[in-house]
Amino acid sequence: MTRHLVTSALPYANGPIHFGHVAGAYLPADVYVRYLRMKGEDVLYVCGTDEHGVAITLKAEKEGLGYAEYVDGWRREIKALFDKFEISFDIWSGTSRCPQHAELSRTFFTTLLNNGLIFDKTEDQWYSEALERYLPDRYLEGGCPECGHEKARGDECPRCGAWIDAKDLVSPTCTIDGSKPVLKATKHWFLDLPKIQENGLQKWYDGQNEGRPHTAWKPNVHGYVQAMLKDMQARPITRDLPWGVPLPEELAGGEGKVLYVWFDAPIGYISATMEWAEKQGKPDAWKTWWQSPDTQLSHFIGKDNIAFHMVVFPSMLLGQGDSENESPYVLPWSVPANEFYNLQGRKFSTSEGWHLNNEDFFSKYSADAARFHLILSGPESADSEFTWEGFQSTNNALLADKLGNFSSRVLKFAEKRFEGKTPQSTGELDTHEDLMRATEAFAEVGQRLAQQEFKASAKALMKACDALNEFFDSMAPWKKIKSEDPAEHSLCAATIERCIAYLELISRRLAPFCPSAAKELRQTLGAVAQPEQNKWGNDEPPKTLPAYLALGEVGVLFPKIDNDAVQDEINHLNSAVQG
Repeated sequence: MTRHLVTSALPYANGPIHFGHVAGAYLPADVYVRYLRMKGEDVLYVCGTDEHGVAITLKAEKEGLGYAEYVDGWRREIKALFDKFEISFDIWSGTSRCPQHAELSRTFFTTLLNNGLIFDKTEDQWYSEALERYLPDRYLEGGCPECGHEKARGDECPRCGAWIDAKDLVSPTCTIDGSKPVLKATKHWFLDLPKIQENGLQKWYDGQNEGRPHTAWKPNVHGYVQAMLKDMQARPITRDLPWGVPLPEELAGGEGKVLYVWFDAPIGYISATMEWAEKQGKPDAWKTWWQSPDTQLSHFIGKDNIAFHMVVFPSMLLGQGDSENESPYVLPWSVPANEFYNLQGRKFSTSEGWHLNNEDFFSKYSADAARFHLILSGPESADSEFTWEGFQSTNNALLADKLGNFSSRVLKFAEKRFEGKTPQSTGELDTHEDLMRATEAFAEVGQRLAQQEFKASAKALMKACDALNEFFDSMAPWKKIKSEDPAEHSLCAATIERCIAYLELISRRLAPFCPSAAKELRQTLGAVAQPEQNKWGNDEPPKTLPAYLALGEVGVLFPKIDNDAVQDEINHLNSAVQG
């Protein structure tokens, strides 16, 4: 039996996350997990906050907060947004709080070291004589050696995106006190990625290792990784910092040093699974997920995390074996990395006011509509954006008009003409052309979700709603009910019966995208939507429904958003930046 282990990139506990993050790495994973659960698959969804690193120490020190106190605040805010979106995890952990994380991270380090895949090197690094401390990359600012930008960080240039060796910065200064640092020798450890590439990474990536299968890589992923593999470099994995996972005590020269955050962060997926297993009362159950060949591991990430999830972390996993035994860990089966998701023509920026206020948004608008719009407009293959006009169109023209209006028309008709019960039907419309088109579209919803093609799946659901609306309009039950011909009355009853049957199918296909609206629709369907039937099931409803099943009270699934409200939101966004 295949097990589905799903992870979303650990959000960094150094600031708020926004809709762009949700659209990139979290909502698609949640939709996928909900789909798998409805299919009856064995699935585990793992996430938590990434809580170490220079950026956190820098910000916490500037705000006068302890490191743990600082990350706790952002952890709560991040989780609050996930809750608003109804994104739920089987385990929500964090790299500084997970009981198993530090020990497991050191085990990874020691195994790689013993296998000859980590080497140490003494080299010059920037040192503040005034502060009497080494300055990790983000404590430095200077000229970019590639493009000349004057405010490049010690690890990356924000203008050209180049990775930077801090020693190459032009005229660097310390970001703490503005002083000029000096170069001073210190010892650090490096992950030998070129050696691991030769020892199995390349073979796995190319799909030549039968014991470690994977899907076809997305084009944006493949292009990025191919460039890395052509010029693989060793990467430093230690830092001089007071906050992080300390190196093993017995390691000579390791005093005062911690693991680089990018090294320990992905290990957090495994340590969080260990934490989950411990809470289940089955401490060894994590091995079923991480060390079973039946596991399919999917990493949902943004494109800025491709290198770590496609090259670095697989290398770390491969390196846990030895010369006689292959690594026991599963490698990624799928890495559906998304591009960037922007806001109204610009990048999201909380510091500049160019973002959506989470509390305000969810006090006015439906989380289900937001979920569906982010999936439909998601950055699966290219950068995309949230616009207020687009959100309004998704809510009004698609969810309200195509889905909600169909539900309302059918159920109100049944309430008025058939006493709020399912009509008796002979099933003569079961093979109607419009219904066959709807059935094909419903089948595509699942096919696309299985392939992690979320935007296409959402479009297929709307295609099914189109076919059902056309069916209802072409059959014109409001005319047939007024006819004196018994045959017309029979067709009217059969029309409404089929529409109700397909509404029950809609309620299940809608559930991964819009869980609350799907639940509300099932309540409206009353006895037609039995709780035990709330599974993925077949792609078409039963040939006929039992007659006289009681329906529930008809409500509005998706209230419309008016033009004035949208214009107010756009004006508020613009004024926040101008102000």
